[in-house]
Amino acid sequence: MKGKINNKLGEINISRDVIATYAGTVAVECFGIVGMAMVSVKSGLADLLKGESLKKGIEVEFCDNEIKLKFHVIVAYGVSIQAVCTNLVDSVKYKLEEFTGMKVSRIDVFVEGVKPID
Repeated sequence: MKGKINNKLGEINISRDVIATYAGTVAVECFGIVGMAMVSVKSGLADLLKGESLKKGIEVEFCDNEIKLKFHVIVAYGVSIQAVCTNLVDSVKYKLEEFTGMKVSRIDVFVEGVKPID
């Protein structure tokens, strides 16, 4: 399923990959986020994803033409997880709504690991 925006000239369809890539780019710009994570089903361990794989740590769902997101992140050691996640949610919600014109109804953040900043 794709996100749809209707206007007087026609319909705009936005794919999940576009939403996930943009949201991942915004997320890694947030203070305290080291990167996106992908949890291996086989080992149960979280792997830090490199820049080109940001969208793999994000699940996108469209429901009633609203966006729902699930982030799997790795945060920096020594920062407030609550503050980092609140900043992530606020930043992604604002920038994604401006980017797409669609409402973001829910953002869930799963902290999969902690890593010292180099």
